[in-house]
Amino acid sequence: MLHLNRTMLQSEDFEGYYTDVEYNRNHGNIKTIKKTIRGQEEQIVNVTCDLIMHSLGRHPEQDNLIAIEMKKANRPQAEKTADKERLKALTKDTFDDTWSYDGVTLPEHVCRYVIGIYYEIDFEYKTIRLEYYKQGERVEHQSLKF
Repeated sequence: MLHLNRTMLQSEDFEGYYTDVEYNRNHGNIKTIKKTIRGQEEQIVNVTCDLIMHSLGRHPEQDNLIAIEMKKANRPQAEKTADKERLKALTKDTFDDTWSYDGVTLPEHVCRYVIGIYYEIDFEYKTIRLEYYKQGERVEHQSLKF
């Protein structure tokens, strides 16, 4: 987080944006997303993301930039799946397909992150798995050796 903050401070493009760890607030309320649980109707769930870059409402035209979820490879598959589903929800343009940007009002549920990144590190095999999410879908993935 500190490295990302320093990098942002060096660029005017990110003026007014902040990085936060385990942040779960949305204008004083707990951040929520809508997600489909076990193929049933959408439910509202609280959300905390490992690392986010956002403007805390200072740039309503693009408040949310990056959401990152990180896991060790030996964590249960259910936790990994939950992180990936969270990134899909956070990068969607809207939840009810009716919210439109008016220049002032932010959506009720957190969304519109430009990119979501799933980062999984495997110390045994010395690999890092990266998955990238945009507009509610996984768009790319890769593995890196270290």
